[in-house]
Amino acid sequence: MSDRYDNGMKVRRSVLGDAHVDRAEANKTDFDLAFQSLITESAWGTVWASDGISRRERSMITLALLAATGNFEEIPMHIRATARTGASKRDVLEAFQHVAIYAGVPRANHALKLAKATYAEMEAASDD
Repeated sequence: MSDRYDNGMKVRRSVLGDAHVDRAEANKTDFDLAFQSLITESAWGTVWASDGISRRERSMITLALLAATGNFEEIPMHIRATARTGASKRDVLEAFQHVAIYAGVPRANHALKLAKATYAEMEAASDD
């Protein structure tokens, strides 16, 4: 693998946690191997690895973009990542308020619903 892939995997683990990445890696198949390499190198090894902005800011931007474009499936994963990136609940709320104004209230509302449920799961897990 390339240096960008190796660095991307380190960043991915740092942001998403070992358990998440280990599950994703265990589910890789020959069919999606090239795709998984692409996102590890480009998303994690290039975009998330850049020191141009903080990981907190990247979390906020990523969550806003996911909500604005209606890509809700990854919002819980990125909400869980905020525990590692430093984006607070207020940061996330502010990002989703921008979504409401610039991309639509229904998308922001659904993103907030997902965030609330994910935060509740995270809090319940920490009580165990």
